[in-house]
Amino acid sequence: MESGPPHLSPVPGTEAIPHHHPHPGVPGMPMPPQMMPMTTPVGLQAIYQACRRLYADQPNPLQVTAVVKYWLGGPDPLDYISMYSNPGDPNRGIPAHWHYVSFGLSDLYGDGRVHEYTGPEGPSGFGFELTIRLKKETGETAPPTWPAALMQTLARYVFQSGEESNQNVLCAGDHVSWHNALDSSESRIQHMLMAEDPLLQSILSPMGTINFIQIIGVTAEELQAAQRWNGPGILELLRNVPVAGGPWLLTDMRRGETIFEKDPQLQEVVERGIETEGSNLSGVSAKCSWEEMEESREEREESEETVRQRITPHESEQIKAELRRGLMGQHGSGAAGFGTGAGADLTDHVNHNTDRERKDSLSSSGSTEEVKPGELQRSQTMDAVHVKINKEAGTLLPLVMRGRLKHGRHFTFKDVSGNSAITFVSPRVMGAIADESHPYASRGPWLQVLIPEDFLEAVIKDLEELSNTEELEVPKQYRWREKGLTISVLPDDW
Repeated sequence: MESGPPHLSPVPGTEAIPHHHPHPGVPGMPMPPQMMPMTTPVGLQAIYQACRRLYADQPNPLQVTAVVKYWLGGPDPLDYISMYSNPGDPNRGIPAHWHYVSFGLSDLYGDGRVHEYTGPEGPSGFGFELTIRLKKETGETAPPTWPAALMQTLARYVFQSGEESNQNVLCAGDHVSWHNALDSSESRIQHMLMAEDPLLQSILSPMGTINFIQIIGVTAEELQAAQRWNGPGILELLRNVPVAGGPWLLTDMRRGETIFEKDPQLQEVVERGIETEGSNLSGVSAKCSWEEMEESREEREESEETVRQRITPHESEQIKAELRRGLMGQHGSGAAGFGTGAGADLTDHVNHNTDRERKDSLSSSGSTEEVKPGELQRSQTMDAVHVKINKEAGTLLPLVMRGRLKHGRHFTFKDVSGNSAITFVSPRVMGAIADESHPYASRGPWLQVLIPEDFLEAVIKDLEELSNTEELEVPKQYRWREKGLTISVLPDDW
C-alpha cells in the first residue's frame, strides 16, 4: 500500500460518548426500531432490523455516537456503534460477551451525504460494517467503550482510500498488525484478524449489500502465523480452541496463552500448510535498499555511453502505480496481500488476504488507467547486486523463499521511505523484467531478483537461521559469490 496519513494511535481518544436511545424527536440520534417513523433512513433501519432479529429483548441498547457526525465535519466516520449483551451458549462453551456493531461504513442515508448512491445491486457504501465480540469480565455490568474507539480508527483507515478504489476495504481473512494491546493494557492481545460475524448474516438494503466483518483480537504469535500462512487457516484453528475464540471467535483481553502454547501440535499444522499451500503474504513495508556490486557496475558502465543517475518525479509515480497494480493486488484479483515488516502507520499494517490466488503475474490486469510497462524508464540488468534489509523484515526471508518462491510466486519489500522496492521472483512469475539469463534487473528504484529453482534450495538452507528470531543476532551477511547475490540483514535502526 502507499504510505498514508500521519500515524494513528492504536486506541485513540474518541469524541463519542455512551448513551441510551433517546425519546423520539431528539435531533441526530437514532431511535429503537419500534419507535422509528417512516422517515428513518432506510440503511440505518436495515441494520437495526438485522440486530433486532438477534436481540429482540434489547430494543434500546447502549450506543456510542459521534458528537459531530462525519458528514458535518467531524473526525469519526461511524455515526453510531451499538453495544449488545449476548448470553453466549453455555452448552457449546461460548461465554457471555458484549457484541459491538458499527453504523457508517455502509450507506445509512442514501442521499449522498457520505456515500455515493449506486443502487441496490452492488455494495452499500463500502459494503460492510464492523463488529466485535468481547468476552465479559466477571461482574461487568456495562460494556467498555474502547472497542468503539478501535472501530473508529479502522473506519478512518477504510475511508482514506475512498469508495472508488476500495483499496482499504476489510474482508474476512485480513489481518491488522497493531503492536499494542487493543485496550491499552498489558494484555498479549495486540493484533487483529478479520472474519465474517458468525450470527449477523449479510443483508440487502435498498442501497446495496452489507456484510458484517468481525474483529478478533490475537497475539503476536498468532498474527505471525497468519502472515506466514494465511488468515482463514488461523481463524479455523482459533475456532477449535475455546479459550482462544471458540466457534463465535470471541476476543478475550485476559487470555494469557496462545493457541500454540495451548496445543503445540498446531504449529505443525501451520508449517504443513505453508509447505503444501504456500503463503498468502505477497509483501511487506520494510527498511530496505539495494545497490549494484562495484565489479558489476564498472563492467556495465564501460559498455554504456550514458547512465541515468536518477528518475524524474513523474517516472517515480509511474513506478509506484505499477507496484500497486502488479505487486500489492486488489480484492477479487486473486493477488495476495501486503503486510508490514517495519514500524509504519496503519496504512502499512493491514494485510488483505485472498484464498484464491491466480498464477502470479507482474503484468497488467486490464485497467485502462494503469501504467504500461513500456511507459516507465527502460530496464537495466546487472551481474551482481547487494540487498540490505532490516532485521524485522529480514526474518521473513525464509518464508519468502519457502512459502512464496517455491510455489511459483513473488514477494516485495517496499521501503517505508518510498525510495526503493525489492521484489524476489520465481521463474514461473509472468511479466517480470528479470529472467534466468538476467536474474538481476531494475527499473528505476525497483529491483527484481530472480531465484532459479536450482539455486532456491541452497538459499532456503542458508537463510533458515533467520527464522529463529529469539537467538538471531545482526548484522548478518549472506553471499553467494558465484551467483552475484549478497543479502545483508541489519539492525532495525540502521
